[in-house]
Amino acid sequence: MKRLYESIFKDHFKQNNQMAFVSGPRQVGKTTAAQAFVKNGRYVNWDRQEDRMVLTKGPNRIAEKLEIERLTRTNPTVIFDELHKYSKWKSFLKGFYDAYKNRCHIVVTGSARLDTFKRGGDSLLGRYFSYRMHPFTVGETLNQNTSTEVLHNPKKPDKLTMEQLYRFGGFPDPFSKANTRHHTRWTRTRRELLVREDVRDISNIHEIDQMEVLANMLDFEAGGMLNYTHLTNDVNVSVETIQRWITTLESLYYCFLIKPWFKNVRKSLRKQPKVYLWDWSVIQDVGKRVENFIASHLLKAVHYWTDMGFGNYGLHYLRDKLKREVDFLVVKDGVPWLLVEVKKSATQSLSPNLSYFQRVTGAQHAFQVTFEGDYVDRDCFEETRPTIVPAATFLSQLF
Repeated sequence: MKRLYESIFKDHFKQNNQMAFVSGPRQVGKTTAAQAFVKNGRYVNWDRQEDRMVLTKGPNRIAEKLEIERLTRTNPTVIFDELHKYSKWKSFLKGFYDAYKNRCHIVVTGSARLDTFKRGGDSLLGRYFSYRMHPFTVGETLNQNTSTEVLHNPKKPDKLTMEQLYRFGGFPDPFSKANTRHHTRWTRTRRELLVREDVRDISNIHEIDQMEVLANMLDFEAGGMLNYTHLTNDVNVSVETIQRWITTLESLYYCFLIKPWFKNVRKSLRKQPKVYLWDWSVIQDVGKRVENFIASHLLKAVHYWTDMGFGNYGLHYLRDKLKREVDFLVVKDGVPWLLVEVKKSATQSLSPNLSYFQRVTGAQHAFQVTFEGDYVDRDCFEETRPTIVPAATFLSQLF
């Protein structure tokens, strides 16, 4: 299935001269999508020894190998994959970009956050735009693309496709195959590679077995507020170590944290984050998987809107000391915009917390998204009052 990111990358170089930084989880399809739109491309992978030997000799040497100075009808696109593992990657890119920005387009892909690494070198500020690539979501399977934040013409998702997404996750390989045995083997292999190779590559963590225990525990913690004391007791390390390890797992796109929103909310929680997984398919609890499924769609939308320049978006949750809670709050440019409460059943009545927190925050929209509700062919973003909305409708209006 074609990824919508292919058109995003293509449009990037029609409008910009800056490098495109593409980050995202291992096996989400970054390199495939980057190569798909390239007709005259060059591919360089730090993990390939031959390429690594040339890269360490500097920008001019790699340009010579790639024949960048040879006249072609159109500028070639150079894809640097996993370059962030090189300790001098920033200074290399600065030199390469400054010397050859008018002779080629440059795409940099990586399975860890490219802005996480501060390993010296000159600043790349102004020389790149970043894009965060996510697994498939409902909107992308519908080939929904938009020049605005939300799609105001919803499209009915295929029921089987939506069930496959929920059951097997949105990573291209297990999603496309939709096979239980393959999914089981794929998820086990991905976790092992992430913990035992990726963690080693980007950190000084040596307690790999304990790190793997932590990753396994987060499968059960998904959707809940992190209890660091509970985790430290089971993993047998300090709170500070748990926090540092979770930050590492975040940087590798294994999990993501959502912090509480407390501005203008009396007696609100201020510090305890909630944790979710990039691969919701490994969560066994049905209620937690449904909530993570919606959380992942919202995070993808928030990242897409921010990366495409629609505004600065953030994803939070709301909870006060009286235990009133709404699962998600989307904030645009520091202003609450969208409240989302997730329910599995379509028969549950509207949560009064939506009305309360909409009044307190002034959010424009407040939806109770029901996973089991039938699709309704109507723009839910026409509604400003708290409204029960089926997930099939709501998710079809997001990227």
